[in-house]
Amino acid sequence: MKAHARVVAELVDGRTVVRELRSQSPLTLVPHRGKPGLVHLVNSASAPLGGDSLDLTLIALPGASLRVAGVAASLVLPGPRPAMSRFTVHVEAAEGSTVEYLPDATIVTERAHHAAMFTGSLEPSARLIMREMLVLGREGEKPGRLSTETVIRRGPAPVLNQKLEIDSLIASPAVLAGRRVLATDLRVGYEDPPSAIAEEWCSLVPLAAGGSLATALAHDAVSAQRMMGSLNRSG
Repeated sequence: MKAHARVVAELVDGRTVVRELRSQSPLTLVPHRGKPGLVHLVNSASAPLGGDSLDLTLIALPGASLRVAGVAASLVLPGPRPAMSRFTVHVEAAEGSTVEYLPDATIVTERAHHAAMFTGSLEPSARLIMREMLVLGREGEKPGRLSTETVIRRGPAPVLNQKLEIDSLIASPAVLAGRRVLATDLRVGYEDPPSAIAEEWCSLVPLAAGGSLATALAHDAVSAQRMMGSLNRSG
């Protein structure tokens, strides 16, 4: 299955308006009527399955504020034939705009093979928040294979270029000490921490080109969120 969803937000008379909204199952986008610029991301089918290719494009025009929030976890499942599933998210943020991409957890089940890529192109005065919660297998289950890549540029400058590869060996107790949840919170255009913060199983680091990245490794999502809160990333 191939599906593409797209949101374009525009500032009109001081108010963010969703100018364009297109989605295809299983990527369903639902605007919130009472909150301008808020769009819910709904997985309307069991997806992604092995072989699926899903694309999401988020565009904030000058001065607009776009917030895309998930309402349910994504369950990455193996397909009927061995094949990789792919999910690509691309953000374009114009001058003075804000984009917040806040999906729910992604659960990588046993035998699944999934690749996720997030790219962002930001103007120098734009802001971005991107959160990710990866759950390595369901309770009592080994995870499948997962690769993620995050590439962010702000104006001409690279902000972050990070890759992660996880398989059953990496997710073993010998490497991750039995922890199944990896949470990250990337912020660009906000006040950066003056120095790195390292606590037990979590950290917050300023990025060289501006921005900051918080990371937590936990046994469950609730604990990971609590760790993020301890790093002042709960807002």
